[in-house]
Amino acid sequence: MKEILFLETDKKIYFASDFHLIFEKTTKREEKIIRWLEHIESDAGAIFLVGDIFDFWFEYKYVIPKGFISLQSKIKNLVQKKIPIYFFTGNHDMWMSDYFVKELGVKIYKQNQVFVCGDKQIFIGHGDGIGPNDFVYKCLKKIFQNTICQFFFRCLHPDIGMSIANAWSQKSREKNGEKNTFMGEKEWILSFCKEEEKKNHNDFYIFGHRHLPIHTDVADTSQYINIGDWITHFSYAVFDGEKVKLFYFNK
Repeated sequence: MKEILFLETDKKIYFASDFHLIFEKTTKREEKIIRWLEHIESDAGAIFLVGDIFDFWFEYKYVIPKGFISLQSKIKNLVQKKIPIYFFTGNHDMWMSDYFVKELGVKIYKQNQVFVCGDKQIFIGHGDGIGPNDFVYKCLKKIFQNTICQFFFRCLHPDIGMSIANAWSQKSREKNGEKNTFMGEKEWILSFCKEEEKKNHNDFYIFGHRHLPIHTDVADTSQYINIGDWITHFSYAVFDGEKVKLFYFNK
């Protein structure tokens, strides 16, 4: 399925991922993210938040994680200024439901999606659970996405559930978030892009999850861009209508 993005000639599309904001804490990282959003809003035609924006996010029927009010207010402000925001869930915030949709006007995606902008086709996703190997996580992801498992988790008091999930989330990030060396042909997301390119051509493949800014060729006319993170690199990507480039904020 493809979606069409219409951009004015002087507008750009911005991409960021892996903020890993921790609930119940207002951090310098969140303040820096808001400064970045203020910095780009004058020429932003659209903003993509490509997963793991929160270190953990789970929506009960009447409860959401405490905190993040500054970021939510800024997102709402941008949407009111007619800047569309697209949110792809990652492995840390896959339990997002409709709160951001109803309250902030953000569009949520739980699967990879292709967007067409002008004559360019852009394949976007968070990047978890794709490519070869990592079979253990792929099995875990199916369990986490199971509605019955989510129902039983909701049966826990939010104080208990959020505490357990937050502890697990931090351990998961510490274990998996430090693979900060480019592995060439062994990059599993790059392998996925090459297989996808054999089936359907895309000009750009944009992912997060890797915590490492990467810009490399998939084929002669196709490129893979990993956005990096806001723990170490404070990196983001910009599509100007023709090319995608990586940038670093205040570094």
